[in-house]
Amino acid sequence: MKQVFLYGVWIRNCAEQPIFATFARYTKPMEESKKALNFIEHIIEEDLADGYAKSQLRFRFPPEPNGYLHLGHASSICLNFGLGEKYGAPVNLRFDDTNPAKEEKAYVDAIKRDVEWMGFHWDKECYASDYFQELYDWAVMLIKQGKAYVDSQSSEDMAKQKGTPTEPGVPGPYRDRSVEENLDLFLRMKNGEFEEGKHVLRAKIDLASPNMLMRDPILYRVLHKAHHRTNTDWCIYPMYDWTHGQSDYLEQVSHSLCTLEFLPHRELYDWCLDQLVSKDRLRPKQREFARRNLSHTVVSKRKLLQLVEGGHVTGWDDPRMPTISGLRRRGYTPESIRNFADTVGIAKRENLVDVSLLEFHVREHLNKITPRVMAVLNPLKVVITNYPEGQVEWLDAENSPEDESMGTRKVPFSRELYIEKEDFREEANRKFFRLKLGGEVRLKNGYIIKAESCTKDTDGSIIEVRCTYDPKSRSGSGTEESLRKVKGTLHWVSVAQAVEAEVRLYDRLFSDENPDGHKERDFMEFVNPNSLLVITAYLEPSLKEAKVGARYQFQRLGYFNVDTDTTGDNLVFNRTVTLRDTWAKIQQKG
Repeated sequence: MKQVFLYGVWIRNCAEQPIFATFARYTKPMEESKKALNFIEHIIEEDLADGYAKSQLRFRFPPEPNGYLHLGHASSICLNFGLGEKYGAPVNLRFDDTNPAKEEKAYVDAIKRDVEWMGFHWDKECYASDYFQELYDWAVMLIKQGKAYVDSQSSEDMAKQKGTPTEPGVPGPYRDRSVEENLDLFLRMKNGEFEEGKHVLRAKIDLASPNMLMRDPILYRVLHKAHHRTNTDWCIYPMYDWTHGQSDYLEQVSHSLCTLEFLPHRELYDWCLDQLVSKDRLRPKQREFARRNLSHTVVSKRKLLQLVEGGHVTGWDDPRMPTISGLRRRGYTPESIRNFADTVGIAKRENLVDVSLLEFHVREHLNKITPRVMAVLNPLKVVITNYPEGQVEWLDAENSPEDESMGTRKVPFSRELYIEKEDFREEANRKFFRLKLGGEVRLKNGYIIKAESCTKDTDGSIIEVRCTYDPKSRSGSGTEESLRKVKGTLHWVSVAQAVEAEVRLYDRLFSDENPDGHKERDFMEFVNPNSLLVITAYLEPSLKEAKVGARYQFQRLGYFNVDTDTTGDNLVFNRTVTLRDTWAKIQQKG
């Protein structure tokens, strides 16, 4: 297994050199003209050199509305819409809605919402169901040409009849039905006269083909289920392979880009187009790229649905889910996801990308756009014994060192404060630069304090630290004492003005980096039981009116956003990502 280490991030099974150059774009920006072309772009450039006009270029993103979009879809979205932006070409959003048993309008709405949130806009909103009549008419044409027939075998008998990868198939008993009988049966299938599974329509191609997909593939099956758009108008529905290429042709898509699992389908894609392409219309071209697999997660809709239905997550938009909706709710930005997709690039071989690379881009973007605030997640009370009782001082605090336009805010300072429990020790070695008995630290935006004593409960746990402060050491006051250097700086909140909030600390949904990669074990065995910890935290009062979706950096702790569960009585924050990659440290120690 080939491994590449990039800025603390492992990428496995990576065979494409451009990943180095692409990742470097985020440490040293390059002009667009200097960026190396990926192999898909090379294909397009060759087509343009061979006579394609730029006006003929059209791309599409074709999700099936049977679930929510996930990070794998995000990569495809970025690829197709990115090509559209690069070449000034239109991009269609097409829903491959040919299976009413699993598809819903709610999924259509969610997909549209996610694509728009990612920052992309489609030219035409299309549906495979728009073409049901054309697809049916073309199927009738195939029957008349002797290239399709109605098969009445059971699925088990059909599987046996098709042979194996090493043995050719043999003709089934219905392969040579007359054109008239096939037309009659197919019309009756369409009219709903047969139960599901009684008949299918198959293409008559080559039972000896080394490509099993070419051994008389199924084109239509009977389904007595209402469709989210056509309701009960149809009782037969086309299969993916009969629908996809024909939809591309009708929409005049120039380049139909699919993931590698569709490579064996390309021969059938081309066969279907051969039956109807005319010389005066552009012929779509299918090309394949590698799926991006992300560590510590799964991106199969079927498996994600298992997590939802099994109650392991709260829904498709649970912030632990790799769905775009889940990432949005957790506080990720569309820019960070697009940058991640661009960094990983387009490859010809599948690879396992460490989730730390995605988190790198999230941190990088949030660092630029989020205001800094103070919050305490694990509170320990500090009493400043020489600070006047009842006095409240409002200190100036910078909102962002990255963006001066964010301005400043006021934070209250008083005799009683909260700090993090882990920021105090009774005794500590010289490398501990936080608060310890007899030691000094600076409180962010405030004063230097010195720990004098501490109080413990009956179990021996420290519940309060008594300190003194230097009244001339206030940050920004311009006094000599304010310039005095101490090695530690702590965040804090004033007890009296602190705002209580529910904070949800999210971790990896799976404890194993590749939960899908164990042939003898089910991926559900690796669900991390500690992927969510809910705590009560104390925040500075400026956050009292924080709006749903707002993002912040809790200083020294990480990036957080306001969750949709927030109400007037209950402020809820999600941890988007920590300030540092703690998992990388654990792996390096291991």
